[in-house]
Amino acid sequence: MKNAKKLLASVLCALVLFTGCGTAAAPSAPSVPSEMPQQAPEAQPTQNEPYRAMWVSYLEWENFDFSSESAFRSGAEALMQSCSDLGLNTVIAQVRPFGDAFYKSRYFPWSHICTGTQGQDPGYDPLAILVETAHQKGLRLEAWVNPYRIRLNGTRPAGELADENPVNRHPEWAKTVGEGVYLDPANADARRYVAAGVAEIVQNYEVDGIHFDDYFYPTTDPAFDKDQYDPALGSLEEWRRDNVNQLMRACYAAVKEVRPGCTFGVSPQGNMENNYDGQYSDVGLWLSTPGYVDYVMPQIYWGFGFATKNGNTRWAFENITAEWAALERAASVKLYFGLGAYRIGEGEGGSNDPARWQTGHALADQAKQAETIADGYALYRSDFLFKNGTWPELAAAECEALRQQNA
Repeated sequence: MKNAKKLLASVLCALVLFTGCGTAAAPSAPSVPSEMPQQAPEAQPTQNEPYRAMWVSYLEWENFDFSSESAFRSGAEALMQSCSDLGLNTVIAQVRPFGDAFYKSRYFPWSHICTGTQGQDPGYDPLAILVETAHQKGLRLEAWVNPYRIRLNGTRPAGELADENPVNRHPEWAKTVGEGVYLDPANADARRYVAAGVAEIVQNYEVDGIHFDDYFYPTTDPAFDKDQYDPALGSLEEWRRDNVNQLMRACYAAVKEVRPGCTFGVSPQGNMENNYDGQYSDVGLWLSTPGYVDYVMPQIYWGFGFATKNGNTRWAFENITAEWAALERAASVKLYFGLGAYRIGEGEGGSNDPARWQTGHALADQAKQAETIADGYALYRSDFLFKNGTWPELAAAECEALRQQNA
């Protein structure tokens, strides 16, 4: 055990953002592993068990009680029990939504969601409690990280960004789109910073995985990085995709060097073209080539039989899942589907008939398909199943259908 701790400490020391290991200087550009494992460990909960997960986002945390350790623990225990009761085996908990943290970090300030003020210590460690309570219920806990986003708009995060926020420490890393603020995907120092932050979580907490969502480049506007882009490097689109690929490789390598059995996965949009052309995420490459991710989980938020206004049925659940399942996939990379629990009762909107989302078993039907043609699923998000004030009876019916199916 002592040798293992020394090994982990040495790895993190190579990643940390200080002028010397253990010094108190402000974080700068870390170094990250240059070599990545060519074959990942199996990315599955346990042998022969499908992946069954629940997303818990910052939107859930905004309604959680962070006032004391006991209050937070009580809420976490209830959440994990509810997930366990559904027959799930994984909770994906958002722990860094805005360049901030639900844990003590050397690189990111405390999240404003914990106390109302970014950078203020709540006096306890929410992530440690989430890991503990999940494991007590036999659940895996994946730490969900938004890699680039610092500010979404004028209200999220609420209040001022802390002095310790990376864009205040390194304003040269900041990029803006409207009221949004993001780390620059083209900045190698910023990428190393994100990778070091990922390694820190894996080093300090017994998380079972690191999870990225679908927020990469926030715009297609050429003005976003016109001062950095060199046409000699290829097309703007190819250059941007390579920047994202470098981030993914660095984060994958950081996770595996610290703890090889910990998984690293991503949940891109269900629309492949939006990923590739809009956010410059080459998800097909990540699926087919070891060294980027352990799993890809596209967000398939359309129901069975869905059709657009012009009659296009490509996005119907049965069609788009088959399209994803037909993509080339490396043996070490799993395919899961993200399912839209927020559609319960409401449907997809517009002129579409919401009846397919009012059966009381829409999610169970989709989950069955996900386990038939892929390796599992996740449900977005917990409040729409456990605290649905608009469609409480339908949500309860959906939960019961999932329980019976997963029994």
